[in-house]
Amino acid sequence: MAEAVENSTNNAGGASGAGSSGGRAARPEFRNINVGDILSYRMPSPAIVSILHRISGVLLFLVGLPFILYLFQQSLLSEISYENYRAIVSHWFAKLVLLALIWAYLHHLIAGLRFLFLDVHVGVDKPSARKSAAAVLIISLPLTLIIALKLFGVF
Repeated sequence: MAEAVENSTNNAGGASGAGSSGGRAARPEFRNINVGDILSYRMPSPAIVSILHRISGVLLFLVGLPFILYLFQQSLLSEISYENYRAIVSHWFAKLVLLALIWAYLHHLIAGLRFLFLDVHVGVDKPSARKSAAAVLIISLPLTLIIALKLFGVF
């Protein structure tokens, strides 16, 4: 009985008696991923959509909500504050901020719908998940572009 325990502890490292050179089998090397290493990895499109979904949610909550509420307050206070609101909104930087918030909203909405379908196990297999992730980007980016053209006065 003691020999069986000793043999099982000797083989716990993955080395079996047959075919090994008497030592332990080579174990796979795992390295820690640093922040700088993240950009060197190729992420699949569902992972990119998931990360962008989180970023858009944070952007909407931390920037979008206070900015939109401030603009709404400025538009309702008085005629003078409404003119202040129009001056703010007509500035190019404010339009870029609004465009980023519009992208965040559209991406978050469409990716959220995708995740709702995934929650009910629709499109969970790998090819469907890749297609739905691509669809999120294919739908949200052109919609953002159309709204950007309208925002910057092209039509």
